[in-house]
Order: sequence, then C-alpha cells, then structure tokens
Amino acid sequence: MKILFDHGTPAPLRNHLREHSVDRSAERGWELLENGELIRKAEEEGYEVMVTTDQNLRYQQNLTGSRLAIVVLLSTAWPRVQHRTAEIRTAIEEVRPGELREVPI
Repeated sequence: MKILFDHGTPAPLRNHLREHSVDRSAERGWELLENGELIRKAEEEGYEVMVTTDQNLRYQQNLTGSRLAIVVLLSTAWPRVQHRTAEIRTAIEEVRPGELREVPI
C-alpha cells in the first residue's frame, strides 16, 4: 500500500510499516501545502492512505468521493504513538477510500 505521512506524523512510525511504501510530505516537497491541496496531490500521485495528526481535518475537508483514506493519530508524541503501532497498522489496513479513521492514543 502507498502511504503518505503529513508533516506532524512521527517519522519513526515508518519503521513499523515496512510492508508498505511510506513517504513523508516533506520528502515530496509538500510540507507547506494546505490540507485540501495535500489531499489532491496525494490522490494524483496514487497514495491510498494519508496518516496525519491534524484532528481538525474531519471538519475541514469533505472526503466524499475521495480516492484517499485518512488515518488521524490523536497524538504527535512518538513515546505514546509507539505503543499503538498495532492499532495504527490495523486502521491503515481497514480504512477505505473517502473514509477518515481516528486512532486514540
């Protein structure tokens, strides 16, 4: 699966998703894009899931008809996130295009 991490997603999470292709928005030069533009670019580039820590995304973007699925981590702190990698992996594998799923941390 092709996954994009936005700028707030802890980079070490990538090491727990080795079976997937993971890029960070900063690696693509997209770190300054607003959410709507970032989602559009991710869709154009064939990403299937975007992992973000932006808890307001649910209220800012209409994902109806989107080809991208969104997983929202409810913390940016790696010490907390690292204890939830199994739940994050499950959310990534189960979320469907146009759906937003939050992972409590």
